[in-house]
Amino acid sequence: MIDFRGWQIAWLSPIIRAHVERYSADYLHRLLVHSQLSTAAGNALLQLLLENADWTGIGDAGGLRGSVTAGSFYIGLNTASPGVGGNQTTNEISYTGYARVAVARSTSGWTATGLSSVNDAAITFGQMTGGTGGTVTHSHLGTGSSGTGALVLFDAVDASVAVATNSIPEFAAGALTVTAA
Repeated sequence: MIDFRGWQIAWLSPIIRAHVERYSADYLHRLLVHSQLSTAAGNALLQLLLENADWTGIGDAGGLRGSVTAGSFYIGLNTASPGVGGNQTTNEISYTGYARVAVARSTSGWTATGLSSVNDAAITFGQMTGGTGGTVTHSHLGTGSSGTGALVLFDAVDASVAVATNSIPEFAAGALTVTAA
């Protein structure tokens, strides 16, 4: 039984019910996959997610509110795509000296304008002093400072970077862009 716009449809014949359920799922899929965010909505979403700013005009008078304690997201490096089903450790680089870097969910951590947001300060990872290193092809943003953590966003880097002994991987200020589209 599914709830379609508040109406229970369990009483429909199985053929009609299957059609309504398929149509509803197809419609929702097309709506979600093919819809685009407006500039205002994309900017508000990025500000809520990355700057912990309230998204006013949604729901009650206060809108969608940022967290009382904003916290940080953690940026990590990957040697291949972690994939949509992955977590923060999926294809994460490993070397002595590596740790994810915290970036505050605030306007001191990110600047959101239009449909994109960029890091406000350099994101510098630890120097490789040992281990296997690898070639960084992707980066991710997640909830855990270490361990599996929830993978929130990931993407390919503009140019892959080989990490070897004494390397210090870094994203310069403004080099890491999150886009809402």
